[in-house]
Amino acid sequence: MARDLDNSGVFGEFRRMVQTTGTVGGIAARLAGHKIGLYNGGAAHAEDLKTVLGGLKGPLMKAAQLLATIPGALPEDYAEELAELQSNAPPMGWNFVRRRMTAELGPGWEKHFRSFGREASAAASLGQVHQAVLADGRRVACKLQYPDMNTAVEADLRQFRMAIGVYHKLDNAIRQDDVVEELSERLREELDYRREAANMRLYHAILADCPEITVPRPVDELCTRRLLTMEWVQGESLGTAIKAGMDEERKKSIARALFRAWYVPLYQYGVVHGDPHMGNFTVREDGGLNLLDFGAIRIFKPSFIKGNIDLYTALKTGDIDLAAHAYEAWGFKDLTREKVEVLNEWAGLLFTPLMDDRERSIQEDNAPAHGREVLGRVHESLQKVGGVRLPREFVLVDRSAIGLGSVFMRLKVKMNWNALFHEIVDGFDEKALAERQARMLELARFPADAQPAL
Repeated sequence: MARDLDNSGVFGEFRRMVQTTGTVGGIAARLAGHKIGLYNGGAAHAEDLKTVLGGLKGPLMKAAQLLATIPGALPEDYAEELAELQSNAPPMGWNFVRRRMTAELGPGWEKHFRSFGREASAAASLGQVHQAVLADGRRVACKLQYPDMNTAVEADLRQFRMAIGVYHKLDNAIRQDDVVEELSERLREELDYRREAANMRLYHAILADCPEITVPRPVDELCTRRLLTMEWVQGESLGTAIKAGMDEERKKSIARALFRAWYVPLYQYGVVHGDPHMGNFTVREDGGLNLLDFGAIRIFKPSFIKGNIDLYTALKTGDIDLAAHAYEAWGFKDLTREKVEVLNEWAGLLFTPLMDDRERSIQEDNAPAHGREVLGRVHESLQKVGGVRLPREFVLVDRSAIGLGSVFMRLKVKMNWNALFHEIVDGFDEKALAERQARMLELARFPADAQPAL
C-alpha cells in the first residue's frame, strides 16, 4: 500500500518533471528576459506564479521563498509576491488520509484513536494536519506527508537548478551554488518526520526555561518517516489577533516571546528555526507563543555562532578586520576590503536594530520597500566588486532574520531590541555553547540514520 501511495519510480518522477518543467522553464525565460531588459510579465505574472507554486504543494515553493530574501536573486515583483507565499494548496481527501495512516501504522491504526478528524485542519508545505484524540484522551495533531514527496522534491530541485543556472549566466553578483545545495539538503531532511520529532524534542529541551514559549511534544510511538503525531496546542493566529486589535503590552509580550523563541536557541545552543513565517506560530491567551513546524532546523558549529557575535561587535565598532574574520568564520572566501564593506551594508540591515539601545521599531520607517532598496544596492555593489559565493551556513540565518523582521513589522511594535539581544548573548563563550549543544543533541535522540551534520 505504501508503494501505491508513494510512487517514487521513474514514472512518478517523469510525471512531476512534466508538471514543473513548463512552470520553471517559464521562470527561467522570464528571469533571462528581465536581465536583458525585456518585459517579464510584471506583478500579474508573479501572482500567477505564486498560485502555480502553491499548487505544487511545497518543494519548489519553498525554494522560491528562500530566494526572495537574497539580494538580486529574483526581480523585485517576483520577490514581493514570493516573500509572502505560504502553502495554501487544497487538502488531500479522506481516501488519502486512510491510506496514509494504514501505510504508516498498519491496518488497525484506528485503535490508537478515540476520534480522528476527516477534514484537514491545516496545510503544511509537504503535508497536511488533522486533529485527533488518542485512546487515552490526549488531543493531538497528526501531520501526514503528501503522496510521492520524495519524487516531488528531487524533480523540483532539478528544475530549480536549471532556473538558477540560466540566471547565473546573466548575473553572477551572488553565486548561489552552495545555497542550492543547502536548500536541497534541508528539503530532503524535511521528508523524514522522525527527524522533525527529534527537532521538537531538541527545542523542548532548549526552551524548557522559557515559559512564554510552548513547544508541542511528539508522541513517539505514533511517529514514522511520513507521519508526525504531536500534542495539540491551542492558540490564535497572529494575523487574526492583529486584525482584532491589541494593546501595546500584548504586542510587546508577543514580540518578546517571538524574539526569544528564535535567538535563545541560536546564540546559546547553535540551533536555528529557519522558517519564521506567520503560519509557524500561534499566540496563547496570555501573550505567549506556540512554536510550530520543526522541519527546517539547522544546527551550526559553535565557531559559526562566534562569527555572528564577532560581526555584531565589528559593525558596532567599525572594525573592518574583525568583520572580515567573522565572514570567514561563516564560510565566505576570497574577500577583499571592498567586498567586506558591501557585505557590511547587508549585515547592517539585520544587525542595526540590535545595536540601537533604545525602544524603536525593528525598521524605523516600517516599510518593506526599505529592505528591498538596501538589498538592491548590495546586489549592484557586489556586481562592481566581482561578486561573492554565498556559504551554505549563511542561508537559514539570513532567512530567519528577515522573516522575523517582517513579522515584527506586521506587529507594529516598538521594543528595545538591543536589550533583548544582550539578555541572550552577554557572557557568550564558544566552549560553553559547544557543551550545551552536545547535551541537548543527546536529549533530542536523533535516529541513528538521521544524525545532524555540524
